[in-house]
Amino acid sequence: MKKRRKMNLTDNEKRDIVKLIEQGKHIPEKYRFLLFDQSKQVELNWNGKSDDVTNIDLPFQIIEQVDEPRTEKVKLAQSSFDFNSGRQTAGWTNKLIWGDNKYILSSLKNGPMRDEIEKEGGIKLIYIDPPFDVGADFSMKVKVGEDSYEKKPNILEHIAYRDTWGLGTDSFLSMIYERLILMKDLLADDGSIYVHCDWRLNSAMRLILDEIFGKENFKNEIIWWYKDPSGTIKNGFKKKHDSIIFYSKSNNNIFNLDDVREEYSDVTKKQAENKTISFGRETKINPLGKIPVDVWDIPIINSQAKERLGYPTQKPEQLLEKIIKASSNINSIVADFFVGSGTLPSVAEKLNRKWICSDLGKFAIHTTRKRMIGVQREQKKMKKIGEHLKFLI
Repeated sequence: MKKRRKMNLTDNEKRDIVKLIEQGKHIPEKYRFLLFDQSKQVELNWNGKSDDVTNIDLPFQIIEQVDEPRTEKVKLAQSSFDFNSGRQTAGWTNKLIWGDNKYILSSLKNGPMRDEIEKEGGIKLIYIDPPFDVGADFSMKVKVGEDSYEKKPNILEHIAYRDTWGLGTDSFLSMIYERLILMKDLLADDGSIYVHCDWRLNSAMRLILDEIFGKENFKNEIIWWYKDPSGTIKNGFKKKHDSIIFYSKSNNNIFNLDDVREEYSDVTKKQAENKTISFGRETKINPLGKIPVDVWDIPIINSQAKERLGYPTQKPEQLLEKIIKASSNINSIVADFFVGSGTLPSVAEKLNRKWICSDLGKFAIHTTRKRMIGVQREQKKMKKIGEHLKFLI
């Protein structure tokens, strides 16, 4: 039986604490370490922080199964959700889920779908790109042919905006904290998580991830450096990168080094060809490439690129390809619970990974659905489609 530590409080301090509680006032910070056992030495605190986690199991309703390219005859009938057309077949099917990811994560953890996930080895990789643009809402410009219109948030998105940003950064931290705890529970023991953020929240996110996953499981803060149109700035340096914070669930995480090696510079290749002596050693190169570094020079999506969908937070496929190759294997399950434009499932399909994705925004779900149908058509043309390429909505 664990022995409780004796509180080192004087009678006056005890009377002061009782009086403050009776008056409904805050207890001074100095008492926290005296009152509570096992207090964390370093942690991030904010108004509303709580360790309470949603623990419910809601049923998933299959709306539609997409397992073949659209034809003109069925295009109209399949362009909207149909509650009567959903069907489940044997074997794994990829899942695109519309709803609040708090309830989705809880239901995946506590419901029957957990067994289905575990049979496939569990979730090996989670990548998320949460809405770190402080104060942003769910409005966005959408192009339709030559025209564009502003897509307004629906009632669920209004509620999500309130819960995410109602109290500014405090609300966002409470939102992401609970979801990261649920994500950790869902990850396989050899799984990893990559959290995409920028300068607004990367320092807070790092502390939260330290607290949930443990400092010992921090792997990298990847710097995604990109070029974009020049702008003016008066009193600082122009911000030209995002951070992708990489943690594992344990020290036994999947990491496929040879799959993500990088090309040597022309100088190094020349030195190796000439057997140049550098730092007392002959320059040699690995035919697979050099060991990757944590600064990635990957361009943002060109305005004329085929993959560009006009979705405001869309990330390049090259970025997700590197992450998926590094931290998952063929037929592994990978997941994204803020799927946005669908870059993760698009790349996962092409790399023969299974996937689970979700988003609260209906426009994000429709964008991802349409994108995945296009990927399936392309894969069928290349004769690479398999049973796991089916997906459920």
